[in-house]
Amino acid sequence: MKKITLQPVGIIHSPFKRTEDTPIQPTAAKGVKGSIEIYSKFVEGLKDLDGFSHLILLYYFHLIKNFKLKVRPFLDNKLHGVFSTRAPARPNSIGFSIVELIEIKENILFIQDVDIVDSTPLLDIKPYVPQFDYREAVKAGWLKSNLDKLEDTRDDGRFIE
Repeated sequence: MKKITLQPVGIIHSPFKRTEDTPIQPTAAKGVKGSIEIYSKFVEGLKDLDGFSHLILLYYFHLIKNFKLKVRPFLDNKLHGVFSTRAPARPNSIGFSIVELIEIKENILFIQDVDIVDSTPLLDIKPYVPQFDYREAVKAGWLKSNLDKLEDTRDDGRFIE
């Protein structure tokens, strides 16, 4: 198989300078403000984005060095397969978050509900569309019994090795 090469379209800025103490999901980062600097050659791609209230951000977990196929995620003390978790240490180190878009000024997007470490490379942006993205009657697997811990759980650095 051919190697896949991705290029960042911008950089995400947030108040979180290290992984430790960063919220582990956007819903636990309610009101946390940040911004995205879009590189000049991609600015034209922002046309009409201001009509959306929320964005799906795809980004590169640039601080992750290694991954394991079984991990001890933030919301549980048991080992789980990495693909049944949202752990940042993954075979391709790709993360995603749904954030609220506040405004766009030239090449800067002002966002909130940010659970991303400062200076994270942004790979792509997609508009969040409820009719496309929202699902009813979903199952949360092993996480169902641990979701009450989300608001108080912060990254403890366990995936930075």
